[in-house]
Amino acid sequence: MIEIKLNRYKDRQLLLERISRIKHVALDMDGTIYKGGTLFPFTQSFLSGLREMGIGYSFLTNNPSKSTISYLEHLDRMGLHATREELYTSAHATINYIKQNLPDAKKLFILGTPSMISEFENEGFTSTGDDAADVPDAVVVGFDMTLTYARLCRAAWWIHLNRPYVATNPDWVCPTDQPTVLVDCGSICAMLEKSTNRKPDAVLGKPMPEMLDGILSANNLKAEEVAMVGDRVYTDMRMAHNAGAFGVLVLSGEATLDDAKNADPLPDVTLNSIAELGELIKEAKNTQ
Repeated sequence: MIEIKLNRYKDRQLLLERISRIKHVALDMDGTIYKGGTLFPFTQSFLSGLREMGIGYSFLTNNPSKSTISYLEHLDRMGLHATREELYTSAHATINYIKQNLPDAKKLFILGTPSMISEFENEGFTSTGDDAADVPDAVVVGFDMTLTYARLCRAAWWIHLNRPYVATNPDWVCPTDQPTVLVDCGSICAMLEKSTNRKPDAVLGKPMPEMLDGILSANNLKAEEVAMVGDRVYTDMRMAHNAGAFGVLVLSGEATLDDAKNADPLPDVTLNSIAELGELIKEAKNTQ
């Protein structure tokens, strides 16, 4: 019997009816399909089960610091062979946002890793240099592990001059099992806010509902047809709620059962892992 930790629905049948409408599963990565550099033993069979049932899936991450190729290589090293179309990062969400909302923005001052900058350049944007004469159309700030003081100051200058300003994700820190604190995009933006008195005009990534937009448009889906699965209440489950998707909290990563009980709003369902979600989806399909 599948161990359902928490369930927002009045009874199991209502839960199964809701799950039966799912056509696509959006999966957080670390803590959901793998831990550190090790794939969970149930991940491959879960994905195979989705394919057999005709349900699509995508891998989502708030971390824009790696390129698409780097992420695919990372998954490949763990034995998971994914395609470009199955991966969606906060860099992709930011690119889509700029194309839709700032269509005249072609030159960008990007505070990000070389891998992140290459993602934008591959989409037709020009990256401006640390030069007061090289005026950008907009500023993009991401999780920059190659951050230098000069480029930070240049970003602050353009933000100070009221250039459109977009952040890739709101995370204060990036999770790590190393003895350090990885200062993430949200913390960099907080520093820029103190020096410019400006917050980003838009922040992408989870928990912002726009993080699902690319998946919805690429697969011709409605938000209610997507299950957002992850191990964090404040990003994964908050985004599911904000976007109108079905929120599945798994306890294989960061979140504890107490986190789930204290979440506001509650996840739609809380399970030990994606293995149990696979069983629930099969049960829901069989009861249709």
